[in-house]
Amino acid sequence: MKYRFLLLLLLLPVAVVTLAVQGNVVATRSYMQEASAQANTALRLAVAALSGHLNRYQALPALIADHDDIKELVTRARDRRLRDSVNGYLKEINALLKSSDIYVITPDGDTIAASNYDGPASFVGQNFSYRPYFQDALRGVQSRFYALGTTSLKRGYYFGSPIRIGEEIRGVIVFKVDIETIEASWQGGEYKIFVSDPEGIIFMSGDPEWLYAGILPLTPDRLARTEASRRYANAILHPLPVARSEVEGHALMKVSSGDSAREYLVLSHYMPEADWTVNVLTDTASVRTQALTTVAAAILLLCLAGLAIAILIQRRARLRERMLMQAQAQEELERRVAERTADLARVNAQIEAEIAERRLTEQQLRQTQADLVQAGKLAGLGQMSAALSHEFNQPLAAAKTYADSAALLIERGRTTEASDNVRRISGLIDRMAAISRHLRNFARKPNEKLGPVPLVDVIHDTMEIVATRLKAAKAAIDIDLGHEALVVRAGSVRLQQVLVNVISNAADAVEGLDDRAISLRTWREGDMAVLTIRDRGPGVAPAIAERIFDPFYTTKGIGKGLGLGLSISYNIIKDFGGSLTVSNHSEGGAVFRIELAVVPEAEQEAAE
Repeated sequence: MKYRFLLLLLLLPVAVVTLAVQGNVVATRSYMQEASAQANTALRLAVAALSGHLNRYQALPALIADHDDIKELVTRARDRRLRDSVNGYLKEINALLKSSDIYVITPDGDTIAASNYDGPASFVGQNFSYRPYFQDALRGVQSRFYALGTTSLKRGYYFGSPIRIGEEIRGVIVFKVDIETIEASWQGGEYKIFVSDPEGIIFMSGDPEWLYAGILPLTPDRLARTEASRRYANAILHPLPVARSEVEGHALMKVSSGDSAREYLVLSHYMPEADWTVNVLTDTASVRTQALTTVAAAILLLCLAGLAIAILIQRRARLRERMLMQAQAQEELERRVAERTADLARVNAQIEAEIAERRLTEQQLRQTQADLVQAGKLAGLGQMSAALSHEFNQPLAAAKTYADSAALLIERGRTTEASDNVRRISGLIDRMAAISRHLRNFARKPNEKLGPVPLVDVIHDTMEIVATRLKAAKAAIDIDLGHEALVVRAGSVRLQQVLVNVISNAADAVEGLDDRAISLRTWREGDMAVLTIRDRGPGVAPAIAERIFDPFYTTKGIGKGLGLGLSISYNIIKDFGGSLTVSNHSEGGAVFRIELAVVPEAEQEAAE
């Protein structure tokens, strides 16, 4: 019995050392996998945030490149009046879309118009022919590029699109998107997030000290390729002191800073459309601390088990000492249990705090995902083309039929009937010209000043534009303009734009319903003219009513709206000194109410 006890005492240290070594390996592997899974979630969210932010602007350069003034400018670059008009337009669009800069470049690389034309770092007059986004767009492709601006010295992501006149490329339009807002969200978090280019140079980072540092050796070839595109302008590139390793299939990176060094678990994701790599780093110090804590707890349990076995063996050997040693062991055990209970209570409290923190983080992540879904709702801007095609095809088909019939009647000598066909063709042409004129006026950039505008004229022009949309929705509109011909202070084209937006939304709301009636009413209340548009749709939910006039907020499906119509309408009416509100009708449906100031008769006569 005595020898067995001594043998147990000799084997216990061996078991402890074995457990410490193997246990540390197993625990480290387990905690590394857990940390990798959590970091992978953060990586997916970071990649989704970047993709969503950039995809909002991807289709916009090609759309704006098709603008008539833009096309006209690249053909008449020295027309100062046209250049001023395009500068103002780009500045307005840039503010609306919340991009960084928008500018137009001629084929020789000179910038002739920019949204920052009146700023201290104006791009006008600058030559960007060395930029890859310009060279690719000039070859006829939609280009993308990220770099540090050589003029503004601000980092951004560039989208380029060719400006085509017929089959000829006469210029390039460029969108520069600010990425610092996303980068700011990475600072102070649990993870270190940075974006590196194909040369291994850090372009975005939550740690400002890591910017323009190379995680790969800065060889002459890499530096030469970077300098050729002037991607980082005059920024000083420097290597980041890193040492890479791998543990149990996990990539590790040790970063040295002065006399200290920190080890990170690295997860990376390559974004081919942006040609950069998103990296998420999590400090392994906590992982190794958790592993050591687990091993220490296991060793402690093993020691307690060995002590219990030793006590049992000793109790068999000495019966008289058994009760005394049992009492001592009981006291020792109770003391240890009390300590362990206190330790477990503290650990429990820490775990509860961490759970609460992680739940808060999860809520924030869900909110971020909701914002990304909202950002992904940017779709096409050309929904009107199908309606125009239908509206013009019918008169054109009828005109073709009348023309063929007139030719046949003339051959047969029936000139009277042929003349009637010609008159019908003339009527169809007048109809198409009227539609084209209203749509052209509606699409033209409004540079008008506020003045007296008869409501009846604006409503008449509006109905010609929305007639096709109402017909497609099979909706009927009931118009009651009251007994007084109201004249309001506004801009005719912009007020028409507001009415088209609101009536089109009403048509969307009632489409497919049994009751597709829309009501338009006008009346006077004191010095204000009131115009209401009511539909019989589902109405506006309280949560939606709070955000319905926010930019890019829409309840329509993907590709059916930018969420800008009501936001623009709200600001137009506000510019007129009026108000635009929405509410639910007591009998169902939504009611949009527009209030505008009535122009006094004396002022109307003076304007005439």
